[in-house]
Amino acid sequence: MTAPFHLEKLLFTPATPADQAATVVFAFPNEYTIGITSLGYQVIWAMLAQRSDLAVSRLFTDGHEPLPTQIELLGFSMSWELDYANILTQLESLDVPILAGDRGNEHPLVFGGGPVLTANPEPFAAFFDVLLLGDGEVVLDAFIDAYQTVRDCDRPTQLRRLAQVPGVYIPALYEPIYDSPTGAIAAIQPIDADIPAVVEKQTYRGNTLSTSSVVTEQAAWENIYMVEVVRSCPEMCRFCLASYLTLPFRTAPVAGGLIPAVEKGMAVTDRLGLLGASVTQHPEFDDLLDYLNQPQFDDMRLSIASVRTNTVNQKLTKTLTRHGTKSITIAIESGSERVRQIVNKKLATDDIVAAAVNAKAGGLSALKLYGMAGIPGELPEDLETTADLMLQLKKAAPGLRLTLGCSTFVPKAHTPFQWYGVNPQADKRLKRLQKRLRPNGIDFRPESYNWSIIQALISRGDRRLTPLLLQAREFGDSLGSYKRAFKALKGELPPLDFYVHAHWERDQPLPWDHLQGLLPKATLLKHLDSATSHFAPDTPTPVLAASQS
Repeated sequence: MTAPFHLEKLLFTPATPADQAATVVFAFPNEYTIGITSLGYQVIWAMLAQRSDLAVSRLFTDGHEPLPTQIELLGFSMSWELDYANILTQLESLDVPILAGDRGNEHPLVFGGGPVLTANPEPFAAFFDVLLLGDGEVVLDAFIDAYQTVRDCDRPTQLRRLAQVPGVYIPALYEPIYDSPTGAIAAIQPIDADIPAVVEKQTYRGNTLSTSSVVTEQAAWENIYMVEVVRSCPEMCRFCLASYLTLPFRTAPVAGGLIPAVEKGMAVTDRLGLLGASVTQHPEFDDLLDYLNQPQFDDMRLSIASVRTNTVNQKLTKTLTRHGTKSITIAIESGSERVRQIVNKKLATDDIVAAAVNAKAGGLSALKLYGMAGIPGELPEDLETTADLMLQLKKAAPGLRLTLGCSTFVPKAHTPFQWYGVNPQADKRLKRLQKRLRPNGIDFRPESYNWSIIQALISRGDRRLTPLLLQAREFGDSLGSYKRAFKALKGELPPLDFYVHAHWERDQPLPWDHLQGLLPKATLLKHLDSATSHFAPDTPTPVLAASQS
C-alpha cells in the first residue's frame, strides 16, 4: 500500500540524512487522509525530518514511505483513544512485540506523544518504551539529543538515561501499587531513587505557534493550510482538557507571526484554516480580520475553529461569508445559566441570542452549537432550559439553520472535574432533548453515550486496563466488547462502574499523580470548590475519605 505522498506540497526543506543517521519511523494510527490533516502530526514530522542526524519515514494504516530494514526509533502521534488498536496492529506489521516488556535490544524504542498520551498514558503505558509529555517544541529535540548520546548502549541503559530528560516518561521504571486487585490505586513509585518521582509535562512558552508543514488535496480538509492562532483557552471551563492541559493561554503576534504565516501558505493554496480552542479571543483578532479582508485574498476560502459566543459580531460573520464559510460553531455547554456558572462558562443567554442574530445578519446560513448532558450539578430541568433556548434562537433568527451537537460529560485527567464520574442519566437526557428538538425543525446530533462510557474508562484508567484493552481488541470495537472483557477479567481489576460512574474521593491517589500538569492538585480542588458552590442543595460531590474527613 502506498499513500499519495507525491501529491504533497512541502512548506519546509527536509535535511539530507548524514552517514549513520538514526532510522526513525513516525506513524499515525489511522489512514493517511486523517493523519496528514493533524497539525500536530505535521509539525512533529517536520521537526524530525529537518534533523540531519535522523533518517525519517512515515507510516499510516493505509500506506507508508520506504521503511528501513532496521528501525531504531518508532514513534506514534495519538489524538484519539480508540486508535490504540491501530497502534497495536502497526506494531505487529513491523514485527515489534506489542508489549514493551517483551522487546529486546534488536527492537526499536517505541515512543508516543499527543493529547491522549499527555493527559493520562497509564492505560497504554505497557505498549510504549517512552512517552513524551507536553509540547513537542520543547520535549522532542531534548529526547532525540539524549537518545543520540546512548544510541549504542543496551536498552536498559538507554531507558535510564532518557528518564532524566524533563517530560520524558519511561513507564517501565515506575511501579503501581494498588489497595487490592479490584480497589483504588495507592501510589505509582519509581523503581529506585535514581528515577525522578514526578515527570513534569513540558510547556512551550514562546509565541511562534504551529503552521502546516505540508498541503495536499488528499487531506480530509482538501488543500488546507492551517495556522494556530492561539494555544490553550483563557476561559478554563472546569471539564475542559483542551484548556487545562495546554495552559497558559498563548497568542501569536499578528504582524510578526500570523501575517507572514498566512502569506507563506497562500503562496501554495487558497484555503486557510485558523485553529485554536478560542481563536476569536486573540487580542488582535480584529486586525487579523482586516488583513484577511484585503482584495488579494478575495478568492481565499476561510475556515475557523469554534469561536467564543460573545465575539460573534457582524464583522466576523461577514468576513466568513465573503470567504466561503456558510456556518460557524459556538460552544454553549448548556441553556441553563446556573450550569454555565458551574463549568465557569462566562456567558449570558443574551450573548447566545446575539450570536445567532449576528450570524444571520452577516449572511451565514447555519449555526452549530455544542452542548453537554450530565455535567456535574446538572438537574433534569437544566436540559429543558437548553431545549427552550434552541427554540428561542429559532424565533430570534428565522431561516438560520440550527444544529445542536450534544455530548455526554466525560471526566478528564488534570481538570477540576476529574473526580466526577459519568452521569448514568445522561443517555435519557439526550433522548429527551431529541424528543423536544427534532419535531421543531432543529437538527439534534447527540454523540454516542456508549462511546462516552469507553472514553471515560480510558481517561480515568490505570495499568490494570492493559489486559482489558487487549481482550476488547480481540472481541471487536464496541461497548459490548469492553463489557465482555470486564466479565472475562472479573476479580483482576475494578468493575466498569469504578472507572466510569463513581465519584472518586478528593484525597485518594489518582493514576496520573506522578505526572504533573501545569496546575497542582490543590489548585484544581479550589476550582472544583468554585464549581460546586453553584450546585443545588443535596447534590452529591466528591468527599474526603471517611477516615480523614
